[in-house]
Amino acid sequence: MNSTQVSAQSQSPAASAGRRLRILSYNIQVGITTLRPHHYLTHSWKHVLPHTQRLSNLDRIARLVSDFDVVALQEVDAGSLRSNYINQTEYLAERAHFPFWYHQVNRNLGHLAQHSNGLLSRYRPTEVSELRLPGLIPGRGAIVARFGASDESVAVFILHLALSRRARIRQLAYIGDLVNEYPHAILMGDMNCRPGSREMDILFKRTRLREPPEEVLTFPSWRPQFHIDHILVTPNLRVHDVQALNHAYSDHLPIAMEIELPGTVNLLAS
Repeated sequence: MNSTQVSAQSQSPAASAGRRLRILSYNIQVGITTLRPHHYLTHSWKHVLPHTQRLSNLDRIARLVSDFDVVALQEVDAGSLRSNYINQTEYLAERAHFPFWYHQVNRNLGHLAQHSNGLLSRYRPTEVSELRLPGLIPGRGAIVARFGASDESVAVFILHLALSRRARIRQLAYIGDLVNEYPHAILMGDMNCRPGSREMDILFKRTRLREPPEEVLTFPSWRPQFHIDHILVTPNLRVHDVQALNHAYSDHLPIAMEIELPGTVNLLAS
């Protein structure tokens, strides 16, 4: 894995330990509000062209994510025609006052689109790396952000899996081997599959990640029927709450979780 420096607005760390962490995963559909099935057709032009409501919707998303400590973003644009050449991860970081942010461009279509994953954090990552996920069609990736010292670090994986089941099986098998390298791990993102699926079963058998106790319906946002957005954690991270938030700013609902970190984990605050 190639590591790189996370973008930051502050570099004055202070240690904290044994605390609760509020985390969120959200597929924001590049800032497009989708409230009905027919919007996929009538709003399809917004995937390639700018529109005036996009920034106001991003501002609503910024207010939502501002209550959290670590946010995983999927379907963000890193700066192209459709986003008015605005890096949406950076925009949300500034509006929601996150000192640390990072984006990963997975499919670069030049001026037309910059398909990306994003990370927002109130804590300084020790290291941030990018992964290219396997699959017949390129353009899927994952961000790995490590927080804390190496012997007691928490690794946060942010990913957006393929639509093909065969590709998802390969991708989760690949991710599973990496998750096992860390004492504490959090896996967040749009996985395009439900908890009882074959590919998720493979992930749970290969790792210490825990299967969610109940389904949290996140898609579609206007009438949630499917649990395809996930936050999975290793057993030593105690879960206090998990829920889908009823904020239809995208075709997905955000999924939120509050966890308690072991006292041995030290986070570096901004």
